[in-house]
Amino acid sequence: MKRTIIATAITAILAITALPAMANDVFINQYGYGHSAGGSQTGWSNRIGVQQRGNWNIGTARQNGNRNTSAIGQEGNYNRAETIQRGNRNAAGIGQFGDNHNALITQDGNGNITAGVQVGNGCNANVVQAGNGNVTAFVQVCQ
Repeated sequence: MKRTIIATAITAILAITALPAMANDVFINQYGYGHSAGGSQTGWSNRIGVQQRGNWNIGTARQNGNRNTSAIGQEGNYNRAETIQRGNRNAAGIGQFGDNHNALITQDGNGNITAGVQVGNGCNANVVQAGNGNVTAFVQVCQ
């Protein structure tokens, strides 16, 4: 009887401590060769989506806070994208088409929105937003 109660208590504690992690979502689709995707989430109701096609693309998303969304889509070769969000209700998106692009989005605060597209070869973007309610959009065509 004591073993059953102890086992039940341990199972309940493990289930409760796992709840915040279960509330987050991660979606990764990769087609091609040599891709890397990763990230971290602290908080709840955060979402990360990564879609990569081509070869040797890297996508990374880090989220600290609640209800943050990060989307990375890359088609081509040797592209690198990273989103870093600290705060609540932030949204970041990076779309890269072509080769050799680098994009970094950093958002500190609440309710910030960033979107981006890079097309061609060798574009670089570094967007930093601090505070609340900031909105940024960028499009680059590079050769």
